Amino acid sequence: MSRRTKRYPVSKTNSLWQLYKTVSFWKVLKIFIISQTARITPSFRIKNWLYRTFLNMKIGDYTAFALMVMVDAMFPERIKVGSNTIIGYNTTILAHEYLIHEYRLGDVIIGDDVMIGANCTILPGVTIGDRAVIGAGTVVHKDVERDTFVAGSPMRLIKRNV
Repeated sequence: MSRRTKRYPVSKTNSLWQLYKTVSFWKVLKIFIISQTARITPSFRIKNWLYRTFLNMKIGDYTAFALMVMVDAMFPERIKVGSNTIIGYNTTILAHEYLIHEYRLGDVIIGDDVMIGANCTILPGVTIGDRAVIGAGTVVHKDVERDTFVAGSPMRLIKRNV
């Protein structure tokens, strides 16, 4: 798989039970409050300001996060989105995954002029190239090349040079 994540083994209980050894409770609380506010804010300028200022996300100019987009609840600073990109309604962007015997962290990089349809899930450690189009409902589990259209679950290439 072409996701770039770093693995952190855990012992005894599953990794989610060890969450606050990984990240501070207060950081998670702050991210939760800011991200929930941004989810329901209709202004793109205010959303981007909240993400940049309080969550340390890198967001390009004229990028639009639709209503109900959920950014990573623990490591949003690992998300970078280029300029003039649209993230569709109810999409989730993850930079972490907590598993039974380990947790994994990976940066998510989304290029310029990308269109991500509604209800997508973007997993940690993926890069989406410039001008890519992601169809609604897609689980992005590996890198997406620039100028391509991908869709489905499992994700598959629909067309190159879109």
